[in-house]
Amino acid sequence: MKLHAVHHLYDQRLAASTKPFKARGANVDRCKYCMLVKSLCVCEEKTTLDTFSGFALVMYDDEVLKPSNTGRLIADTVSDTFAYIWSRTEPNEEMLALVNDPKWQPFVVFPAQYAEEERVVTSVEVNEGKRPLFIMIDGTWQEAKKIFRKSPWMANFPVLSFKATEISRYGVREASGESQLATAEVAAKVLSLAGDVKAGECLDAWFDVFREHYITGKRQKTLPVPGALDRYREIANGEAADFCDQPIKCDGGKRIYKEGLCLVSHSIPSENAIIRTTRNTCFGTME
Repeated sequence: MKLHAVHHLYDQRLAASTKPFKARGANVDRCKYCMLVKSLCVCEEKTTLDTFSGFALVMYDDEVLKPSNTGRLIADTVSDTFAYIWSRTEPNEEMLALVNDPKWQPFVVFPAQYAEEERVVTSVEVNEGKRPLFIMIDGTWQEAKKIFRKSPWMANFPVLSFKATEISRYGVREASGESQLATAEVAAKVLSLAGDVKAGECLDAWFDVFREHYITGKRQKTLPVPGALDRYREIANGEAADFCDQPIKCDGGKRIYKEGLCLVSHSIPSENAIIRTTRNTCFGTME
């Protein structure tokens, strides 16, 4: 199994610990990669996609060590996922280089009410030659607000925001509000918004696999049949978003993607499903 950025960050954070990390369920025998009970490990089921979008996970101190973390599901699904531990006084140099790399166009994904009105966007507009880089703040709600408020390097980036229309399916941790989604749930919506529809569907289904297996292990029950893994296999190996030959309308050299427009699907061979991206899908403003 190929390791990704969150796996490496986990090892780095664990090595830096001066005492054992005692999260809930610390005595459970877990797979160190998917963080599920070993008998319910799903590592061999994981499908990683090459996408137009990239993600930068900015994680609060010990968040990467928590078995209930869902940021790792993004890295499981999207090949261009980067992960860093947040520091208020000493931001990671590699992270700063990433967000200033000219090939990326960063967006901070965060609720609009915490940002200046002029920074808030609800669609993904990308300059020609650039790819969207979505900065995801990963931690408890209080920790996330602290990171957003005390990270000056984020201040010049637009804030991508949307209203949650459904209650979180998470159920592993208690949210402080019904409208608060898990990190992976938000990322799945962001992928679809940016035109990476196949990856968005895969991540959403992979989140359900993790949630179902985590809760099953916690309660020492058996998995439902059929279960979330069956649905994930169908999505990962079955239908993928169609590619559209029509040009996407550009505004001042910007490629524009908006939610909910002209999405077409058809079956493609499973070997292609892993390598095709959806950046040119019919999922935007057409001429």
